[in-house]
Amino acid sequence: MKILTMFALMTALATGAFAHSSVDNTTPENGATIAEVPSEISFNFGNDIRLTRVEMIHQDHPSVRLDLGDQTRFDRVFTLPLQGMGEGTYRIEWRGLGMDGHAMQGEFSFTVE
Repeated sequence: MKILTMFALMTALATGAFAHSSVDNTTPENGATIAEVPSEISFNFGNDIRLTRVEMIHQDHPSVRLDLGDQTRFDRVFTLPLQGMGEGTYRIEWRGLGMDGHAMQGEFSFTVE
């Protein structure tokens, strides 16, 4: 009975892990150093997600909430306009919901020289 209970618990936990999505890649790439501020950023997720909030933090300015526009549906690819704040390090923090309703979050950063 203990083995059956343990198997059921492990299966349930594994299923929840597969329902969450991670960022496959971003533009600019995480940790990149680039010459000029991009006019937009993009996220590519492994599974569908619904973004609920994206913030940009620049080393010399307060955080700014980025406009999601009409990108409030479940999708895998999102592109958002970015208002540049000059040279320095930018950190993009995102929050969203997986298809299973679980809250998710992450971040990436890049530097403009």
